[in-house]
Amino acid sequence: MYQVYMVVMEDDPVVSYKASRKGVMRGEEAQKYKEMATTKHDVFLESFLTVGSYKKLYSYTHLLNGFAVHANSEKAAKILSGAKGVRLVQEDIKMAKMTTYTPKYIGASGVWPLLGGAENSGDGIVIGMIDTGIDPKNPSFASFSNQSKQPPPNFKGMCRSGDRFPPDSCNGKIVGARWFARAGQATGEFNATIHYASPYDPDGHGSHTASTAAGNFHTPAISRGYNFGYASGMAPGARLAVYKAAYPFGGYMSDVIAAVDQAVEDGVDVISLSMAPSSVSPGPAAFLNLLETQLLLATKAGVSVVQAVGNGGPDASSVVSFSPWITSVAASTTDRKYNKTIVAGNGQIFSCGGLSPPTPGDTMYPLALADDVSTDNSTDGSNGCQDPKVFIRSLVQGKVIVCMIVSSNYYQGDNFAGIIDTIQKIGAAGVVIIDRYSGDVDYEYQPIFPTAVPSAMVVDGVDMMNLMEYYENNTARDGDGTVITFGATVRILEGRRASYSGERPEVADYSSRGPNIENSQMQLADVLKPNVMAPGHHIWGAWSPTSDALPEVQGESYAILSGTSMSTPHVAGVVALIKQRHPKWSPAMIMSAIMTTADVTDRSGRPLMARRDVGAVVAATPFDMGAGAINAARALDPGLVFDATYREYLQFLCAVPGVDEAAVRRAVGASCPTSRARWCSDLNAPSVTVASLVGSRRVDRKVWSVGAENETYMAYVRAPDGVAVRVSPDEFTVAPGETAALRIVLNTTAPGNAFSFGEVVLRGDKKHSVRIPLAVYPAAVLSGP
Repeated sequence: MYQVYMVVMEDDPVVSYKASRKGVMRGEEAQKYKEMATTKHDVFLESFLTVGSYKKLYSYTHLLNGFAVHANSEKAAKILSGAKGVRLVQEDIKMAKMTTYTPKYIGASGVWPLLGGAENSGDGIVIGMIDTGIDPKNPSFASFSNQSKQPPPNFKGMCRSGDRFPPDSCNGKIVGARWFARAGQATGEFNATIHYASPYDPDGHGSHTASTAAGNFHTPAISRGYNFGYASGMAPGARLAVYKAAYPFGGYMSDVIAAVDQAVEDGVDVISLSMAPSSVSPGPAAFLNLLETQLLLATKAGVSVVQAVGNGGPDASSVVSFSPWITSVAASTTDRKYNKTIVAGNGQIFSCGGLSPPTPGDTMYPLALADDVSTDNSTDGSNGCQDPKVFIRSLVQGKVIVCMIVSSNYYQGDNFAGIIDTIQKIGAAGVVIIDRYSGDVDYEYQPIFPTAVPSAMVVDGVDMMNLMEYYENNTARDGDGTVITFGATVRILEGRRASYSGERPEVADYSSRGPNIENSQMQLADVLKPNVMAPGHHIWGAWSPTSDALPEVQGESYAILSGTSMSTPHVAGVVALIKQRHPKWSPAMIMSAIMTTADVTDRSGRPLMARRDVGAVVAATPFDMGAGAINAARALDPGLVFDATYREYLQFLCAVPGVDEAAVRRAVGASCPTSRARWCSDLNAPSVTVASLVGSRRVDRKVWSVGAENETYMAYVRAPDGVAVRVSPDEFTVAPGETAALRIVLNTTAPGNAFSFGEVVLRGDKKHSVRIPLAVYPAAVLSGP
């Protein structure tokens, strides 16, 4: 059986080649080293494996020195593992996608004037999108007036043209585009006819995420012939470099690693990764899987990495983005609502879901149950309204048809697109959709796809019963149950105009939750995940018209999607804005600015909430929303930041329980520093997480002032239940560019059986407020001698 393996060699990659003492190799010197390393990989494979038994897929040379190989036996992995010069062998694993008003909602549009206006916001910054590609013809990516054809000077990437991706696709907005599918080709899943051997997006996901991060300013979001408003990316002036490494079938880590390696070599400033492994990798620590350690090396190279935290919520410990050097993003709702209403002939009004036009005029239209106007009057004679042939045309003309679905089967058989297609073909005036069994339709299944046909989904079970009672009371039947007179009438009102309620964001129920885990044995980690929350529910974005991923929007250029895939590029765009404003800040400083300024309450001071199963809503914790809801305006001026160096991340890895120095050396090619951290919580992070507090623990932090003037800060503590918290000093003054040391001492006062949460807030006299979330499991009190 053939399998793909990723092999990392002991030799240095370009970024750390020891012979280059002047810094990172560039230009011709780097190119020669790449060619030499690639040749060495080929010679190495020829030396150990039989010709014809393998195929090399990639040589990794920039961040890692290694290769991906498709071999015909597990024996090959054993041979390579034992070979001299090999540091690590890891089996390839599957990756999964974590499937515009939001710039204003998170405060991004408020900072555009500081950055020279919307079209200049993000200018000079390149966001690397590792996703399903891009549709270069979408209006969100058209070149606009102040974008020259030349990319930023530090970006050295290129455009690979191909099927549906002509040479002029890189137009100023898109500055680089490549595709990576060798693992997908090796497994036979990649099909060039439907997946396109080019950077073109066959899926829609990549176009959507790219437009959210850096789509052009004020682009009409038109779907089914209707303008739903004007969309803008978070950083409309930023450029996009596209690395297609995901497909409708998912993706492979070896392809993603090749994409990351290329993106960093090309010179991107930010990597947005709306995909993650579909399971926790085996081994001593999740932080040591090959992708996580490669992203550490990207961070070391100055590239900020933003990744979806996963769509496994609301289950605890469902995060799939683990490491402290990655900004892991949770998904929230927004306050945008589409209100759809139907009015019955008896005056009753029903609130519904559905992005559709109204029935024409002020006319009331006869209502007919699909089963009553179909040729077979069995329990489901209308076949869920999926087949136009079963309807009696003379009976459906001019009527609004009631179609019954099973909402839990929404993505299997009872699909919305099929219903709309049927209603169009039979010439009905519109459609009302109800759940056949439960009555209540889970909000996840409410239609968010624009239709040209008047349509409405009754989402409340009581409303459904009242509507059907009205229908039956006004429908005359003969002795066989056949309808003689359809007396019930309805009007479907306009449902495509958004309203903005001002409601606080809520953590979406599917957004993956902490606590973070160290390994596949689900041992808990001293690392907060997620880090921050951004809008991810019902987000408008660009779409690929050739995609068949969602039949409801096939042929359209814009679509509404939900998922942490959608929240991630919001944060990537804000990172670009911060990077433009503060070009010398490290990735850790940027993450700190985003986390310490995030909102945990709404405008009136009420705590943010999180959706759980079955519609329950509870107060959100850091394991739901990280540090809180991103606030772009405050993130540009945080007052204080926490920084962490590559050496400190190594100290963190060397403190992970169960990880020895040999494991760290295999994973990152570096030894543990001589000065060791005792705990993972010693990392200079903008949060404090302790998965098992036995007695007391001292947590030291260092902050840098990035304010414009001297500022005096006072520490305010809200201690987690069962924990005493002391901060020293509790007041300090710091000058611009200077540092201050903080010590946070945690003591268990009442052991419990769960995490509890609190915060330390540093309030400055120049209006800065720096919030440090605390997540502590008070495990035991140490008894005296």
